[in-house]
Amino acid sequence: MRVVSGIQPTGNLHLGNYLGAIRNWVRMQDEVSASGGQCLYFLADLHAISMPHVPADLAASTREMVAALVACGIDPARSILFNQAQVPAHTELQWLLNGTARMGWLNRMTQWKDKAGKNREGASIALFTYPVLQAADVLLYQATHVPVGDDQKQHLELARDIAQKFNTDFGAGSEVFTLPDPIVPPEAARIMSLRDGTAKMSKSDPSDMSRINLTDDADTIMQKVRKARTDPEPLPSDAAGLAGRAEATNLVGVYAALAGTSVAQVLAEHGGQGFGAFKPALGELLVESLAPIAARFCELREDREALDAILAQGSARARHLAAPTLDAAYAALGLVRGGAT
Repeated sequence: MRVVSGIQPTGNLHLGNYLGAIRNWVRMQDEVSASGGQCLYFLADLHAISMPHVPADLAASTREMVAALVACGIDPARSILFNQAQVPAHTELQWLLNGTARMGWLNRMTQWKDKAGKNREGASIALFTYPVLQAADVLLYQATHVPVGDDQKQHLELARDIAQKFNTDFGAGSEVFTLPDPIVPPEAARIMSLRDGTAKMSKSDPSDMSRINLTDDADTIMQKVRKARTDPEPLPSDAAGLAGRAEATNLVGVYAALAGTSVAQVLAEHGGQGFGAFKPALGELLVESLAPIAARFCELREDREALDAILAQGSARARHLAAPTLDAAYAALGLVRGGAT
């Protein structure tokens, strides 16, 4: 089993990043490595340039994301942790796959429509073709499984379509690429804003009170939870009672995700309580869960040399692993090349 997954480097990492993606990466690392498999986790810095960005911020955010992943439990000795920009095979394979991908396939991508909006003519070509780079990201390593959320299922289906067509057109009876299967994380928690239960927790929200940052200290966390938007009703005794109560649903969901329990169990314990009692309990759970991560994160992100070393070592391992697949793709297409990848 070989799992490949990527995450765009983003600054101001928050609770939503941790519970929505990073914690599941740690669990997969532990489970897959225990069974003799392998996990590759990469920072999708090449994907980040498909949208307007500040170069200095991207470089800083890439290192910050490495620090966060390691602080949360990703072990560079057990997983291959790297950034795309240090593995040229990603973009080489994307170009080779561009001959197989079809305009109609890319035009149907929901995220392309959403991100380009009405200004498709003004959007970058990278934004249009980045699903092909995503396909290269996983096919390059013969991934058997790729963790996906609802918003990425379509892109994995595209990767499988590209792989299937390439194998059929150029494989000469053999499979150049493995067709990866999806993994839907069992607890892909969707964490919402503390100020608006209908909006995702985001670093782009102008209000810092809308999110719990991984760098927040205990007092800040307690203050943010205490001031989180709620309604005047007490917590219900079952999940059905949360209908139409977005903020209450969010806070109960955060508690359940951190405690490793279900919403029903949280309500069985706290049902009937007002938020004056529930919020302190939630705040204490947040502080207890995040304090060790925050301490390690703050320590790591100041050590640029160590972070660069982690990326360099991971990228070297990734380049070695990618080389046979890239060579096979070149050969299948009849391209003559010399030298090492």
